[in-house]
Amino acid sequence: MDIGTIVGLIGGAGVLLVSMVMSGGIRPFIDYPSMMVVLGGSFASVLLSSPLPDFFNLFRVVKKLFKNRLEDHRKLIALIVSLAETARRDGLLALENRLEEIHDPFLVLGIQMAVDGIRPEVIQEVLNNEMAAMAARHQKGKLLFERFGKYGPAFGMLGTLIGLIIMLGNMKDPDAIGPGMAVALITTFYGSIVANVFALPMADKLASLSKHEMLGMEIILRGVMSIQSGDNPRVIEQKLSTFLPPNQRGNLRKAA
Repeated sequence: MDIGTIVGLIGGAGVLLVSMVMSGGIRPFIDYPSMMVVLGGSFASVLLSSPLPDFFNLFRVVKKLFKNRLEDHRKLIALIVSLAETARRDGLLALENRLEEIHDPFLVLGIQMAVDGIRPEVIQEVLNNEMAAMAARHQKGKLLFERFGKYGPAFGMLGTLIGLIIMLGNMKDPDAIGPGMAVALITTFYGSIVANVFALPMADKLASLSKHEMLGMEIILRGVMSIQSGDNPRVIEQKLSTFLPPNQRGNLRKAA
């Protein structure tokens, strides 16, 4: 469970609720037709602008935001170095006996190809293609939330215009102008909430998760290529540790 996502959402919504209560209560900020305009319009526009399979992946992407486990790159490097030691001591074929202890399918793919004696350029091409495909899938999920962040405020403005048109058509009652203006502005408020409390922060979170995962895949790619070329395990450790912040490089064997 991603505590950051949960705390962020609760914190953002909580700040708004507290400010509403301190301003006189929540009731003035509730308007169901405005909610329908913003939420319904946003979903309809995202559905219209996205391929249907991508749209139905929305719930899977949301699940990823709440249930993700960031891989420890120090442990990943330590595992690759250990595999390199096995390969240097017993040969590449000995790595086949260690595949069961590897949980990362991308690393399994790379090691399996190295064990099978596939040419280095082919291994690199296959792994690069896997990385490109992964990046494309991540981009699709991020794009869904960016579209919500774009269309939410737009429908908020449309709802405000609808409210203003209705209000201006009833100018005979001066007492109704103030409440009518408040209701007209609520849709803009809802659109801003959709964009800035939910959609855009989630899109940025997905980008951060993707960047972390892609870095892990880059480490694996460099590690597999080094193992396949027979590099010294200590040299491999030094190469891969450059992907880590200086304060995490230390003794990677302790991270295993």
